[in-house]
Amino acid sequence: MKVRTRFAPSPTGFIHLGNIRSALYPWAFARSQGGTFILRIEDTDVERSSQAAVDVILEGMAWLGLDHDEGPFYQMQRMDRYREVVAQMKEKGLVYPCYMSVAELDALRERQMTNKEKPRYDGTWRPEPGKTLPPVPEGVQPVLRFKNPIGGVVAWDDKVKGRIEISNDELDDLVIARPDGTPTYNFCVVVDDIDMQITHVIRGDDHVNNTPRQINIFRALGVEPPVYAHLPTVLNEQGEKMSKRNGAKPVTQFRDEGFLADGVVNYLARLGWSHGDDEIFSREQFLQWFNLDHLGKSAAQFDEAKLRSVNAHHMKMTPDAALAPLVDAQLQKRGVTTDERLAALCGLLKDRCDTTVQLADWVQRFYAPVERNADEAAKHITDGVRPAISMLAKMLEGCPWTREAITEAIKETLRATGLKMPQLAMPVRVLVMGTAQTPSLDAVLALCHRETVLERLKAA
Repeated sequence: MKVRTRFAPSPTGFIHLGNIRSALYPWAFARSQGGTFILRIEDTDVERSSQAAVDVILEGMAWLGLDHDEGPFYQMQRMDRYREVVAQMKEKGLVYPCYMSVAELDALRERQMTNKEKPRYDGTWRPEPGKTLPPVPEGVQPVLRFKNPIGGVVAWDDKVKGRIEISNDELDDLVIARPDGTPTYNFCVVVDDIDMQITHVIRGDDHVNNTPRQINIFRALGVEPPVYAHLPTVLNEQGEKMSKRNGAKPVTQFRDEGFLADGVVNYLARLGWSHGDDEIFSREQFLQWFNLDHLGKSAAQFDEAKLRSVNAHHMKMTPDAALAPLVDAQLQKRGVTTDERLAALCGLLKDRCDTTVQLADWVQRFYAPVERNADEAAKHITDGVRPAISMLAKMLEGCPWTREAITEAIKETLRATGLKMPQLAMPVRVLVMGTAQTPSLDAVLALCHRETVLERLKAA
C-alpha cells in the first residue's frame, strides 16, 4: 500500500506555527515512506474564508519547503462530486430528510440539558420499521441526516492516542447536507479522503470528535477508513492554545523576521516528535528518522528563545553563499546595496547571529555609515590612544590590503607605542564598526574598503 497523506487547512485565518506542524508531519511521513503528499484547501466556510489566508498557506509551505505532489484541491470546486455521493446515499437509504426546525432543535437541547442529558438530535425524523413519522410541514426544505449505526461501538487505533472506542449511542445522526443542498464539513472530508485515496490522516486532536462520525460514513460507503494520528495541541508561551486570537504570528512573519526554513522545520519537528536526544538535525536526517511511532502524547509549548537557539545552530551550518542572498534581501529592504564581499562577510559574522535580520544588522556596518556606541566611545577613544590610532591610519594608507599585511601594521603600531592589543583594538573597533565587540580586528578591517577604514579612523 503506497502511503498517501494530506494537509487540509481551512483558510479562515492566517496559518501559524501550530497549524503548519499539521502539514510538516504528514509531509515528512509521505517523504520518508516514498509516498504522496496532497494539499487540500477546505474552503466551504465561504463567509470566513479568504484568498489572503490561502496565499499565506501557499507561501508558508513553499518557504518551508513542504512541497505537495497533488493539489491544491479546493472543496468549493468539488460541490458536484459531493452532490453525486449524496444522491448515491439517498438511493441506498443511508440518509433521510429531517424537517426539524432550528427553533425545535434549540428547544430539544434545552430540555435535554435541563434533564442533565447529553444534548443531541433525538431521531424524530429517522425512518424505522413500524414507526410513524410526523406530518411533513409545508414549505420547509429539510436537511439530510446520515443514519448513524445504532448500538455497538466505533473504534480505531490512533497512532498517538492509542485505542479509542466511542459508543454509537453517543453519536446522533449527522447533518450531511443543508436545506439548500450544500454538503457539510464532515461529509466532504470523507468524500475527499476516499477520492484522494488517503491512507494516513495526521491532524490536530481538535478533530478527534469528528473521527467516529467520519469512520461511520466511510464504512457506510463501503470503504475502510485511513490510519489516524491525532497530534496534541501546540500551546503559546503563556500556556494557551496557539491561535491568532492569542497573538500567534503568521508563518510568513518568521521568514520576514530572518528565520531560516531549515531552522524552523527542525524546531517544529521537535514540537511533538523526537529521535532520542537529538535536538539539532538537518532536513535530510529528519526525513530519514521520521515515523509515527515517536509522536508525543502531551501538548507542546512554543518557546521563541528555543527557536532562536535552534536557528542560530542552522545559521552556523548554512554555507556562506546560501546565506548571502537572504541577507541581501534584508538589506535591499533598507535601501542598502551589497557587493562581492557579502558571502565572506556572512562567514565572518554568522556565528554571532540567530537570524538573518541580525546578520544584516552586522553586515550593514560594512556598507553604510555607522553610529558609534557613545559609552564605548567615551571609554576607549581617549587622548592617550589617539596618537596610536593616527599612526595605524598612516601605516594602513600604504600597506597591501590583505589580512596578513593589516595584522603586521597593527603589530608594528603596538611595538612603536608600547600599547597592548586591547588598548588599540577596542577604540579602532568602535571607530570602524561602532562597537567594541566584533570578530578579529584584522579580519574585520580586511573586509572593509581601505577608504572607509581611513575615513573612520581619522574621525578619532
